[in-house]
Amino acid sequence: MSTGDRVLRIAAKGDGVTESGALVKDAAPGDSVLPDGTLERGPNYNQPPCRHFGQCGGCQLQQCNDDTLLKFVTDRVANTADSQGLKIGKLLPAHLSPPQSRRRASLHALKRGKTVLLGYKQERSHKLVDLKECTVLSPILSAMIGPLRKLLGIIAGRSPVDVQLAEVDQGVAMAIKGVEIEGLEATEAVLDFARNHELARLSFDQGFGDEPVWEPEPVTVTLSGMPVAFPSGAFLQATADAQAVMVDCAREWSGEGADIADLFAGLGTFSFALAEKAHSVTAFEASLPAHLACRMAANRSNHAIQCEHRDLFRNPVDADELDKFGVALLDPPRAGAKDQVEAIAQSSLERVIYISCNPSSWARDGARLQEAGFRLEAVKPIGQFRWSTHVELASLFVR
Repeated sequence: MSTGDRVLRIAAKGDGVTESGALVKDAAPGDSVLPDGTLERGPNYNQPPCRHFGQCGGCQLQQCNDDTLLKFVTDRVANTADSQGLKIGKLLPAHLSPPQSRRRASLHALKRGKTVLLGYKQERSHKLVDLKECTVLSPILSAMIGPLRKLLGIIAGRSPVDVQLAEVDQGVAMAIKGVEIEGLEATEAVLDFARNHELARLSFDQGFGDEPVWEPEPVTVTLSGMPVAFPSGAFLQATADAQAVMVDCAREWSGEGADIADLFAGLGTFSFALAEKAHSVTAFEASLPAHLACRMAANRSNHAIQCEHRDLFRNPVDADELDKFGVALLDPPRAGAKDQVEAIAQSSLERVIYISCNPSSWARDGARLQEAGFRLEAVKPIGQFRWSTHVELASLFVR
């Protein structure tokens, strides 16, 4: 029997919290901290599957089993709601994305002599972890790491390089920033790379914005059965399974025959799904490339979808405009949508579907909705970023 300081739970930033209140890195609930400072592993410990765990800043919780991860995701949402006095009607079972399901990633690279370091940054550091594997990336993206390192060995200079990867309908879309393509050798290497690896798109930002050098056919992502043009750098939910869970919640909660305002609509992640049952959907989006992509797809669809280019931070949809809708779907950035929520609170809207990537800003906004007469009918915690402390959710507020 252990006489150590037992770990009770996982704190918000991923450290284990012991009976004495100490914070312990890389600990799982049920572990014990022995007098000499070592950890005696308990029943919830999981052998980290990635060799880079502990160095790479992408994952904080690979030492925890799935039951612990699900509890962590659920508790983050429930505790944050409670901290704002937000009363949850129904706390639905949490969803956890599986390993090797991430379909987008941001990598960084540095060339030092003949060596190219390519990977993620260490937690709270600018130092790069040179990836040999990544257990969260989808296989098609993970397979790009080795070949991309070789390409950068030919074309990269000494400046830092940023690489955006996304899994799209046609394969892999890759955008590289910090590299200037100069000379025949570099040009041929780039085109051979794109051709040999059957990239959907390869683009470079050489100081004048993102410019494709390879795109055999227009790149799309399919959203609820509708192929939508995918502008380079556009927002895409990190995993297809988590997106499906969010979309299913939104579809179920939206009801039949409603006029719906889709706020922060992006490419139409929710618009096309909601339009299947709605009377009409109006998609509001600030990013012009995303707005245009959504509008072009909406024009091809058989649904009543209107698209409006609008910055909801500078110019929220006001209460009078919102009164024309029966439902609003809200999917803001991490900072939340304080001004837009205030307009919703002052409107006559009776149903709000709030999708959030930040429980803290969601709970703050939710408290204002509760104050305005809404109740939090249901919330579904979502661990889209597996082994990370990053938690998302889908929720329904009803007046």
